[in-house]
Amino acid sequence: MKFQGRAFVLIGLLTFIGIKTFAKQKESLRKDPESVPGEYVVKLKSQLGIQSASLETLSKTLGAYVKNTIPDLNLVVVKRPVFESQKSVLQQYSQNPYVEYAEPNFIYRINKTPNDPMLSQLWGMSNMGTPDSSGQIGTSGIDVGALEAWDIETGNENVVVAVIDTGVDYNSADLEGNIWTNEVEQNGQIGIDDDNNGVIDDIHGANFVESTKPTGNSMDDHGHGSHCSGTVAARGDDGKGIVGVAWKAKIMGVKFLSASGAGTLEGAVQAIHYATKMGAKILSNSWGGGGFSQALLESIQKSHEAKSLFVAAAGNESNNNDASPTYPATYDVPNILAVAAVDNKGQLASFSSYGKTKVHVGAPGVNVLSLTTNGYASWSGTSMATPHVSGIAVLLASRFPEMSGVEMKERIVTTAKPDRFLNKKVKSGGVANAFTALTNTVPAPDLNDPSFWAFTERNVATAHPYADKSQNEWTITVDGAKEISIYFAKFRTENRYDFAEIYDGSGKLVQKLTGNNDETFSDVIQGSTAKVILKSDESVSDYGFDITKVSYR
Repeated sequence: MKFQGRAFVLIGLLTFIGIKTFAKQKESLRKDPESVPGEYVVKLKSQLGIQSASLETLSKTLGAYVKNTIPDLNLVVVKRPVFESQKSVLQQYSQNPYVEYAEPNFIYRINKTPNDPMLSQLWGMSNMGTPDSSGQIGTSGIDVGALEAWDIETGNENVVVAVIDTGVDYNSADLEGNIWTNEVEQNGQIGIDDDNNGVIDDIHGANFVESTKPTGNSMDDHGHGSHCSGTVAARGDDGKGIVGVAWKAKIMGVKFLSASGAGTLEGAVQAIHYATKMGAKILSNSWGGGGFSQALLESIQKSHEAKSLFVAAAGNESNNNDASPTYPATYDVPNILAVAAVDNKGQLASFSSYGKTKVHVGAPGVNVLSLTTNGYASWSGTSMATPHVSGIAVLLASRFPEMSGVEMKERIVTTAKPDRFLNKKVKSGGVANAFTALTNTVPAPDLNDPSFWAFTERNVATAHPYADKSQNEWTITVDGAKEISIYFAKFRTENRYDFAEIYDGSGKLVQKLTGNNDETFSDVIQGSTAKVILKSDESVSDYGFDITKVSYR
């Protein structure tokens, strides 16, 4: 996502912006999730159905101008004076006998982190240990196993995957032949809702950016949706450009994010409802934000009832989603498959959110090359990881058409390839893999994971909380060890301001840790000795850390 200025407090690219001397104010300046000023999404109780009530009746009952109605879900979107406090409006609606619930019309953002478009290869498909655009040498085998998978399955044109995003460039040569077509509308009359689904001329998808007036123009005007679509299912074996995880599929472009990369709860609910109603087997969602929304939860539940799979980006805030929910990835719906991002060495991306119960798998999400509306670019984010998994789901649905969304999710999680950097960071402890998913193979453990090594107990801890503007160090030695790894049972420092630096015995910096890293092994340290130095700035102290053991071999 390429923001034009100060962004929102959302799942996407949240970064700390401010002057260092005001660090102590950062906590107090946190705002509620961003929403459209004065707008609320209201679920009506059955006794006041939208179909039977006039707009005048609805307006009087709700004390507000009715901006939009979503009859199938018994939802209305209302506008109130912007000077009213959100808290008082929600309290008022909670006491209205005709209202089941009301919530702000949250704003959502795409989940791409800006990066220079220099990548020249699709390492996420096949990683041979070659350099990426930043010059980093990858680790062979850290990919989604596409080459092996394609010997078994390359996709099926009967599988519909909805890319719910900024739209899709359905004229792209890379996607030619893989674009979903609503034949009723294509063969119908221009300007008429031939299939009576509420959207006129939705030939290749729908557009809910202007949610009161949805259209059939799902063309991408940003690039993010096309980038995701290319990873899911750019046409394979056609001699053109790139290839997706699936060579064949039908991509339904469902647009609710604008050219700026922003969209509303109102639009998101309609987008998910449309994709479900129009038969998408897989819903790919590289976006997030806002607070808890009952309306969004219910729309995802509808996709679960339709036996679809809802693939969601875990978020780009380096957040522990188990401790602090991120939406829509952490809603408690069985068909949600949340995806973290890894780099080409298998390391959890520095920006990626995680969670050993709420985030399910990792996938390539750093320097990922795909198509945009202006050619090709390599971008980073959990947005880029998500379509890799959506593509794997397309292969599964092609090979096993009877599989439900939940069954696809369970297969992908169970067969993820173990990655020591993801141990206790995601539920599967590994990277999603197309080959093992198709063959239903549970890969062998990663023996380079320090959790499989011998260990010795240690009791090393900071003060809780640690002091401001301080520097403390500890030396840890395991006699006779060739390699060691330090286990942090708890680790919490002010993210991006306070760091624990880990050095080997020669004084070489091995790793810098910041933020929340509970239940984490450090990177492998060569030799028998390590030095840990905690450095804090002048404000906002946190818990610090507890080291309880050191693994070695």
